[in-house]
Amino acid sequence: MNTIIAPIDFSEASNNALSFAAELSKRVSSLLVLVNILGKGEDEATALDKLKYTASDLKKSFGPDLKCESLIARGSLVSALEKIIAARKPDLIVMGTKGASGLKRVLVGSNTVNVLAKTKMPVLVIPDKAKFENFLRKGKNRVVLASDLSELKNPDALDILKEISLLIIKPKVRVLNVRPKNTKLDFLTSMERSALLSVFKPEIETQRSTVFSSNVMSGIKFYLDKHKDTGLIAMIARDSGHLVQKHYTREMASHTQFPLLVLHDH
Repeated sequence: MNTIIAPIDFSEASNNALSFAAELSKRVSSLLVLVNILGKGEDEATALDKLKYTASDLKKSFGPDLKCESLIARGSLVSALEKIIAARKPDLIVMGTKGASGLKRVLVGSNTVNVLAKTKMPVLVIPDKAKFENFLRKGKNRVVLASDLSELKNPDALDILKEISLLIIKPKVRVLNVRPKNTKLDFLTSMERSALLSVFKPEIETQRSTVFSSNVMSGIKFYLDKHKDTGLIAMIARDSGHLVQKHYTREMASHTQFPLLVLHDH
């Protein structure tokens, strides 16, 4: 990763996500760009002062070697981010959310759904209770890639997931497929699962996982409830983002303790 974008509104949830983003940036020596998007009537000078203070506080917490810049933008979240993405060409956007209802709002609400669907950028959604140190101190080293095992058009789509996974102590990636009972994978789908697993080898321990359920999200919830060492969930959004809009609403709201990485295959 070379550049990480962190939209912030100075709320507790966004500050927590910013700490997560700063930890990532420090560990991979990437540039962290703080972005505050002003609404109508908001004072730019006040926002700049807050950004300056926030950047200074990050330097104190994460060390002077943390590469950090600040930006002020106006307009809608998506339009502002699109301009910043075009200019900065970041590798990842890190955004925060608060609590179960918060995740529901983030993933159902137009702002973040539009970011996920329209920017076509990897987005890491950080719930307010998720801390980076969980990966290091509490054994939250299971990385769950929930996949329908459709063929990837972009073989590099999982690179960012692998890079983040390698920051975790003794990571173990599980490629999770949920499908109805009494079904089997055909040859091509089995090959695609093997290809997904091979992305993370040999550096990371991998394993295929299957849950039989008629409902994809119920199956994912069952798996997450069973494996308490989960630290990160990842999923690939395809086409216009319908997968995210459809599946990460009511069901996933109960699992907001997990950071959620949404990837795009394009």
